[in-house]
Amino acid sequence: MTEHLHLPASGCPVLVTGGAGFIGSHLADALLARGHRVVVLDDLSTGDLRRVPRGARFVKGDIRDAGLDALLLEEKVDTVFHLAAQVDVRRSVEEPVFDAEVNVLGTIRVAQAAGKAGVAQVVFSSSGGAIYGDPVGERADEDHPLNPCSAYGVAKLAGEKYLAAIAPEAGYLLTVLRYANVYGPRQDGRGEAGVVGIWMNRLLSGQDAVVNGDGGQTRDFVHVADVVAANQSAFLNRVPGVYNVGTGIETSVRELYGLVAAACGVDAAPRFGPGKPGEQRRSVLDPSRAREALSLAEIVPLEGGMRATAEWFRLHRAQEGLG
Repeated sequence: MTEHLHLPASGCPVLVTGGAGFIGSHLADALLARGHRVVVLDDLSTGDLRRVPRGARFVKGDIRDAGLDALLLEEKVDTVFHLAAQVDVRRSVEEPVFDAEVNVLGTIRVAQAAGKAGVAQVVFSSSGGAIYGDPVGERADEDHPLNPCSAYGVAKLAGEKYLAAIAPEAGYLLTVLRYANVYGPRQDGRGEAGVVGIWMNRLLSGQDAVVNGDGGQTRDFVHVADVVAANQSAFLNRVPGVYNVGTGIETSVRELYGLVAAACGVDAAPRFGPGKPGEQRRSVLDPSRAREALSLAEIVPLEGGMRATAEWFRLHRAQEGLG
């Protein structure tokens, strides 16, 4: 069935789970701008209703609820962008059962509902940062050994496997996007990359920022606009498969702090705190496959992306009366 899928029609209905979140709301914006009918499903446990774009239909609900089947049928959803998740790695370590309930059982529910509703495509937001573990060699490509070192990473990997196992019977085309550490406007401080939002809020309010450990840990930081572009390309061109969405550039936490401080106009050293148990030392993705298959040759440079993100935080803080 998936071999003969038509490209999505203009204005076709799509569902964004977690669409009131950081990445999901940006994706909903972009899909609306292209003329698609967008339904946002979010339980608002971490999402913010103010992020849901005007023009989208908002449904408050949980991906684990049986009502998901009826929603997909009622809206005649063509494609599901599945972003709803428990994204806090530390919480996954402390509460692995809850993490699995949301990230594994919730994803199974999405897969089953998509099959019952005849959905054409599921685009799943996975984690390159958490699935591979410390990369063997320079960068982790999609064929790298899968060595998740947190319950969150294990659950994301299980979600990928369940979606792939259910797809042949359900009939949907599956695209898995493994994100690096995503940053950008609307970031709220959750997840590993959330440190950008945490630091910017603290520095712009005159407080110090804490670096956990020695700051030599490295990550691949990708702007939310590049993540949105990957989702849109996978959808508009019906691209199946598994793809890393990152920059391929390894940046240390110390280097990141320097970029964040400069973007905030602050000349102050960070405060160093204890390292986090079990934290990966390195994480960097090889994005070559995605750049070719999803036409993602142009990426937002980290320095410029940080400046734009800091400007958003300034405006947001002013609007909230935070100074």
